[in-house]
Amino acid sequence: MWYVAQVQAGREASTRDLCRSLVSPDVLEECFMPEYETMWRIRGEWRLVKRLLFPGYLFFVTSDAEELNKELLRVPMPIRLLGNEENSFFPLTEKEQDWFLSFMDGEHIVRMSEGYIKGDKVTVTRGPLMGFEADIRKIDRHKRRAYLDVTLFGRTVPASVGLEVVRKTA
Repeated sequence: MWYVAQVQAGREASTRDLCRSLVSPDVLEECFMPEYETMWRIRGEWRLVKRLLFPGYLFFVTSDAEELNKELLRVPMPIRLLGNEENSFFPLTEKEQDWFLSFMDGEHIVRMSEGYIKGDKVTVTRGPLMGFEADIRKIDRHKRRAYLDVTLFGRTVPASVGLEVVRKTA
């Protein structure tokens, strides 16, 4: 099952690395932070970069959330598995996991998509957004991003992913 933990924003990578080294591999199958590719202007030049899909959160794959929570106490960073106050942790539903798996590659990265706009209709011709055009709620052509609403734990969470709009016609 997949579980989500809140961690200190800006320290996601170091927290992930500590979890991988300090938590027993018998308990922790995988620990990752979903990222997306986007274009970023660096010194006047557009470059492909990776950004966090959900800053301040890590994803854990385990079959025993209670044991994982005990093991996470060994990590000298603030980590809180999402759940209720009675130490009952909420895994992502199968539908939520499937959504992530359909967008991310094996490295947990949502690759850059490409498409065009004709009138008010967006058509994605390449990338993970292909076939999910109806889920796009906003496009920022200048920043080369598409904004989506993702459902996690019954809540709608905003997320942005890379989208290069190559042309726009009336």
